[in-house]
Amino acid sequence: MPDRTTEGDQTLIPPSFHAVHADARGRLRLPRDEFRARYELCEDLAQALVEQAQAIRHDLGVTEADVLVRIDAGLRSPDAGLAEGEAAWVLTRLAELLDWPWPRRPGD
Repeated sequence: MPDRTTEGDQTLIPPSFHAVHADARGRLRLPRDEFRARYELCEDLAQALVEQAQAIRHDLGVTEADVLVRIDAGLRSPDAGLAEGEAAWVLTRLAELLDWPWPRRPGD
C-alpha cells in the first residue's frame, strides 16, 4: 500500500521506495519528514535524468542498457549523495519513465 507521509499530504510514495528505507518488519528507519524529502529528491532526480539518458543514447548511439549502466555508475558514486538502495531505486524509476527494460539486479 502506498504511504502518505503526513496527515493531509497527497504525495503517494510507492511501496518500492518505502522498502528502501524500511527495516525487516516494514518500519521506517528514518523520520517521516526525512523519508518524504528523500523520496522527493529521488523522484526529481529520476525525472531530471530522462532527458540526459535520451541524449546519451542518441549522441553516442549506444544501447538503452549501456546508458543505464553508465548512469548507474554515477548514481552509485559517493558524490551522488544517495543513501544505500536509493541509487538502484532511481535507476529503476528512470527505466520506467523511459519505458526501457532494466531488470533488477540481485541485492538492488
